Amino acid sequence: MPASTAAGSDGGQPALSGHTRVNTQALTSVAKAAASEALQVPAEHVKADWNDDGGLLALSLVLPLGIPSLNRIVRDPSLMTRTGGPIWDRALLARDLILDRVESLTGSQLSRVDIRITGIRIQEGGRVR
Repeated sequence: MPASTAAGSDGGQPALSGHTRVNTQALTSVAKAAASEALQVPAEHVKADWNDDGGLLALSLVLPLGIPSLNRIVRDPSLMTRTGGPIWDRALLARDLILDRVESLTGSQLSRVDIRITGIRIQEGGRVR
């Protein structure tokens, strides 16, 4: 994306022209971190791919989802609500959070975020196993 800086009103600085690009590796790192945070799974378990979608970026994520163990939910049914609710609801909410986070951190405009959940990662207490 091109970037230029106009001369100041005092005319002391000439206009600068050039390009600023965020490479795919940097975009992928940001996307993985955003997904990790939103869906409570280690970033190294998130796979992120990018596609052109009519000039915008489309992000596809593949990951397991971090959830509390069934034993913890049986002992404390409110845990389900506190951890974001059912898997479907969590994925829908995470999609918007990830899109906003990636756009704000990278300055890139995304058309969509697709999430494919491939499994679960059981969380006992504060740890993922």
